[in-house]
Amino acid sequence: MKNIILFSFLFLIFSCVSVKKHNEKLEVPISVKDLKNDVDFTQRKLEQLHPNLYWFITKEELDYQFDSLKVTIQKPLKPNEFYQKLAPVIAKIKEGHLRLYPYDKRLTKKEIKHLKNQKGLLNRYNFIVEDNRIFVKNNVDKIPNMNVGTEILKIKDIPIHVLLVKYKPLINSDGDNTTFQRYSMARRWPSFFTAEYGILDSVKIEAQYKDVVKTFYIQREKITKEEKEKTKKENKKLTKSENGKTKDYNIISKSFNRDLQFPTKDSTIAYMKIKTFSGTYSRKFYKQSFALLKKSPAKYLILDVRDNLGGSLSEINNLYSYFVTEDFKFIKDMEVTSRASMFHATYFNGVPVLAKPIAALTYPLYLVATALSVKKKDDKFYLRNNGLFSLKKAKPNHFQGKIYVLINGSSFSASSIISSKLKGDNRAFLVGEETGGTNDGTVAGRYSTEKLPSSKLRLPIGLMLVQPNIAFTETKKGVVPDKEIIPTLQEVLTKKDIQLEWIMEEIKNE
Repeated sequence: MKNIILFSFLFLIFSCVSVKKHNEKLEVPISVKDLKNDVDFTQRKLEQLHPNLYWFITKEELDYQFDSLKVTIQKPLKPNEFYQKLAPVIAKIKEGHLRLYPYDKRLTKKEIKHLKNQKGLLNRYNFIVEDNRIFVKNNVDKIPNMNVGTEILKIKDIPIHVLLVKYKPLINSDGDNTTFQRYSMARRWPSFFTAEYGILDSVKIEAQYKDVVKTFYIQREKITKEEKEKTKKENKKLTKSENGKTKDYNIISKSFNRDLQFPTKDSTIAYMKIKTFSGTYSRKFYKQSFALLKKSPAKYLILDVRDNLGGSLSEINNLYSYFVTEDFKFIKDMEVTSRASMFHATYFNGVPVLAKPIAALTYPLYLVATALSVKKKDDKFYLRNNGLFSLKKAKPNHFQGKIYVLINGSSFSASSIISSKLKGDNRAFLVGEETGGTNDGTVAGRYSTEKLPSSKLRLPIGLMLVQPNIAFTETKKGVVPDKEIIPTLQEVLTKKDIQLEWIMEEIKNE
């Protein structure tokens, strides 16, 4: 018992020292020589590991960007000052999955415990970004002064357009697509703000609602015991399986990730909303849903992947098998840079602490499997044709009716891939806005998280070129809808779904 107490005490001391040392580095300027070495390291790692680095930018252009960056570094910089210079260059590669991360401040256990018992600050709202302006889209907790439609004019006395102009170079998307940026900025500007100004307990806001301008403070509120108990009971009740939903309940958004509904009395139309391809409970959901569709009189299926940022390749591969009548190959063989590139994948990412010893024991098996998984063809390297890449069979309960797919600029990654495949195979009619992910694929899959030697900034690099098995458009654009419908700001704020309404009217006319 004495040894356990001593070990716990030492662990606590070393943890506190580690946090203190880590945070002190935030304020220490890095020499010009070391910063330039970090630039060279970044470029070298991208060339070594990224399987399609010059897809949307030429080698000459990218070399010029890195060389120009080094010229501008003429004095020592703190890690996050250097981040502000390097991140825009990474964004010019135009790969939505490729993103540099700033040097984060670590929290002590005491600070973590304090925040755990507090409600959020800016993350309690959803926002819309429109022409360098920010509007409140949702205020679930009904916090005063922040009604839906409120425009935030200033935060900490800083005009919002000044912040958005500053953060804009840090946002990128796939290829020449431009629809993704405003959705991404709406999600990420609070994290950019927090990275710059720290975790605040309150912040001064100037906002306008219905021509009335107000100045006030929004504050973190302590979560009461009663609120904790109430939330716990509600979530326990809701996370149980419900018909057409099958678990996968999101406690934060208070909604199910997947949902199947029949919005008309005669049940001839089915509506399936997928918020993210998380993989969790997906097979059970699709098995139950398409069995139900098979028995129903549904002749039309509306698949809604708007604001779905992607996720599991296995899930979209499985989902697609319910849309076809014949054997199919969902994605092309995935290209990698070399036989050795997959050895760089960050193996222990996401592995729970208690499971890491087991993961360490199985690591040699992983290395052998990785070595055998790569093949060479026409001077290029690919992962072998098995599992996800092999020929798949259509499901017996496949849907034979007409399919409409709802997409927007926040349909990204796996959402873009399944939308591209459905359109490329003439299996669905797409409605909405050009997707944020490109029509012809993306670089993602497994990642190698590189830590820059001096600044310690993190750069996860996708190791696989993932492309749907279709005839490519070569446009460097997102998946373009068959019917483009872009809602106005007012329609979004009033929750008027003109894209879904158009489909319902189209089906009615048919």
